[in-house]
Amino acid sequence: MATLEIKDLHASVVLDDETTKPILKGVNLTIKSGEVHAIMGPNGSGKSTLASTIAGHPKFVVDSGQVLLDGEDVLEMSVDERARAGLFLAMQYPVEIPGVTTSNFLRTAKTAIDGEAPSLRTWTKDVKAAMEQLKIAPEMIQRNVNEGFSGGEKKRHEILQLELLKPKIALLDETDSGLDVDALKVVSEGVNRALETNDTGIMLITHYTRILRYIKPQFVHVFADGRVVDEGGPELADRLEDEGYDRYLAAAQ
Repeated sequence: MATLEIKDLHASVVLDDETTKPILKGVNLTIKSGEVHAIMGPNGSGKSTLASTIAGHPKFVVDSGQVLLDGEDVLEMSVDERARAGLFLAMQYPVEIPGVTTSNFLRTAKTAIDGEAPSLRTWTKDVKAAMEQLKIAPEMIQRNVNEGFSGGEKKRHEILQLELLKPKIALLDETDSGLDVDALKVVSEGVNRALETNDTGIMLITHYTRILRYIKPQFVHVFADGRVVDEGGPELADRLEDEGYDRYLAAAQ
C-alpha cells in the first residue's frame, strides 16, 4: 500500500530570474494505492501546477509545505529519484525527443526505475501486448519519441509508459484533452488496467466529466485559486457538469 501525502503545499511559478507568482496556496490531499482522485476546476486554478510541482518541474518552486511518498520527503528528491520512488507524470503536452526511439526510451526508463534491465524476451512480449491493447501501431516503437505523433498517439504513448513502468502513484494531467471518443475509451481502459493490475493510485486532472464515465473516481476535489475548495464523491462531478465552476470562482474573488 503506497500513500502520497500533500500537506499545506504552497508553490509559485518562476516568471523570470527575479520574479515568481504564487499559484498553490495551501493544498492538502492524500492518495493511496488503488484510489482514483479526480482533480477538477477552471483554467488557471492550479491543477497542472500541482502535478508539475510534485513531479519536480524546475519552473515551479515550493514555498512551504510537504509532499511525502510512503513517509519519504519527495521535495528533497531529484526528478529521477522521484520516478524511481514510484511517481509518474503523464504530461498534458507530451514533448518530442528527436534521436531517441520509443523502443530505447521505454527500455532505458524501465531499467532505470527497476535498477536492472528487464529480460528481453519478457519485455518484448509485455510491450507488444500493451501496444496492442492501446491500439498503437507496431511501427511506432521504432519511431522517435512523440516525433510526428498525433495528439491521440502521444496520449496513448503516455499510458503505454504507465502500464509498463508500473508506478505507485500516477499523476495524469489532462490526459483526456484532445482525444476523440474512441481514443478516450482506449486511454481510459489503459488507466483502468493500471488500477486493476498494479494497484496504482491515480490523481486524474480534468476539466470535464466525460473521462469520468470510463474511469470511476472514488473522490472528487474542486480546485479554485490554488487550493481545494470542495470535496466529495462521484456525485460532485455530476453537479459540476450541471452547474459549472461559477460559484467557486465567485467565492475565490
